[in-house]
Amino acid sequence: MNGTRVLLEACAAAGVKRVVMASTSGTIAVSKEERVATEDDDYPIVTVADWPYYLSKIYQEKAALRIHRDTGLPLVCLNPSLLLGPEDARLSSTDVVYKFLERRIPAMPSGGISFVDARDVAAAFVAALEKGRPGERYLLGGANMRFSEFFKRLSRISGVEAPVLKLPTKLNVAGAKLLERWHDWRGSEPDLDAHSTEMGERWWYCDSSKAERELGFAPRDPQETLVDTVRWLDANVRRREKASGVFLPG
Repeated sequence: MNGTRVLLEACAAAGVKRVVMASTSGTIAVSKEERVATEDDDYPIVTVADWPYYLSKIYQEKAALRIHRDTGLPLVCLNPSLLLGPEDARLSSTDVVYKFLERRIPAMPSGGISFVDARDVAAAFVAALEKGRPGERYLLGGANMRFSEFFKRLSRISGVEAPVLKLPTKLNVAGAKLLERWHDWRGSEPDLDAHSTEMGERWWYCDSSKAERELGFAPRDPQETLVDTVRWLDANVRRREKASGVFLPG
């Protein structure tokens, strides 16, 4: 947050004409109930209190918008959901698809996911430089679907079976915490940590109609995104690992 504050204050002092900040839909669109969030929703601080990444992004976003109000810095905030698509060599956001392909997701999450093609988000960032309204947030989501449907689609594309086991939320999270402690004792890493398991029991749905109206945001068919993601991971990351015998940790 301090880095964001220092940078944006310097931008304001230098008279920068436009700043487009990359945030995340997780500063708005995460809930314990099945619902679709909009930009009018308040920050879900209580829901994400135990998740350092999302909590830090909320405070970053709040600081940035406060600087906009205090200095007049023309800042636009974009909030994409989970970024999927090809070319994610570091597995920075396609990790969930990679773990599915490697059969490292032991149980079916009960919540729902929102994802968007990184190529469509890139186009939205370009558009925001001219069309975005300063001081506004824009949710960017390509599709909202239950994790059960998400993994079924991945299964049809890849031929990898979706997780069959489905546990109640409390039992699923408790089991993940127990496994995490066991792995800590062994000095190893679990396939899914407790925080990731808990996130899978939440709802991440978002409404992108504001971005569609004002930025011309036009997400492609989500099936195209999933096909391209699976094919790229299989042809690059998974094939490289099999050839080298190297295993990338999650």
